Amino acid sequence: MLCVPVRRGAGLLRRAGLLSAWTRPQSRGPDLSGIYPPIATPFTPGEDVDYRKLEGNLRKYAEIPFRGLVVQGSNGEYPYLTEEERVEVVETVRRSLPKDKLLMAGSGCESTRATLRLTEKMAAAGADLALVVTPCFYKGKMDGAALIQHFTKVADGSPVPVVLYSVPANTGLELPLDAVVRLSQHPNILGLKDSGGDISRIGLIVHRTSTQDFQVLAGSAGFLMAAYSVGAVGGVCALANVLGRELCELASLCVSGRWEEARGLQQRLIEPNAAVTRKLGVPALKQAMDWFGLHGGACRSPLQPLSEAEAQQLRRDFSSNGWL
Repeated sequence: MLCVPVRRGAGLLRRAGLLSAWTRPQSRGPDLSGIYPPIATPFTPGEDVDYRKLEGNLRKYAEIPFRGLVVQGSNGEYPYLTEEERVEVVETVRRSLPKDKLLMAGSGCESTRATLRLTEKMAAAGADLALVVTPCFYKGKMDGAALIQHFTKVADGSPVPVVLYSVPANTGLELPLDAVVRLSQHPNILGLKDSGGDISRIGLIVHRTSTQDFQVLAGSAGFLMAAYSVGAVGGVCALANVLGRELCELASLCVSGRWEEARGLQQRLIEPNAAVTRKLGVPALKQAMDWFGLHGGACRSPLQPLSEAEAQQLRRDFSSNGWL
């Protein structure tokens, strides 16, 4: 009997004719439970990727009980990196990351063909999982049928399990619930990162995929506790780049059912999280990283640094909640 681990073999088996379309293997991949920072990409003053500063950040993250790292997510400024840079960043992280920590690499592109090609390159670079964002440039045509076809083709050919990524604040497009439910049945689609913040939707996704081996991750620290309460298994949280230990503590409180303690901590994280996400974005995240002893630095153009007023607001959002 041929035995190939599904986490790296589903696409290969299917292409070899040994795994029929949408046949469920016994296990689809690793347990995603836990917290992941979607790491920032440091740049030199000349806007080249600063691999030395990146490695410095990775050494500090190694001291925090993260489940793994997300590389080339929205906070990594992936739309501004070349394909070669995106792959090289993943290779750099894999060299530094302990084998028991998961590396989830963003491989989404606008076309299905380009997404599959980059997914294969990310797997070869050492990614354990591919995080695939919804294509959105022609969002008026990206209905459920188009997105199901896109993600199915990517998952069919991917050497590693796929995690769906819905981030409507950036794409203007939410992955339809019915599409998520249909895709949850695919043997090489392991879960969903949902950044929309609609807790009723997250709870309904968990409920409607309960018969599948499908895992949901909250896409923001602002609703992490709420997401855990309706069945999410963890979170990919921008704020974890800055307050990683605190996010891991919140996750631990939720998992152990210590909801009163969790509520107090969650409330103190809402304002700083909003500041580094929807309110001020990646420049604020990088500024906060500098304040907390990591290297954030400048963004790649055309993203601009914070104004003085924005930096003052960011500091108030952290200090008024006891973090600075």
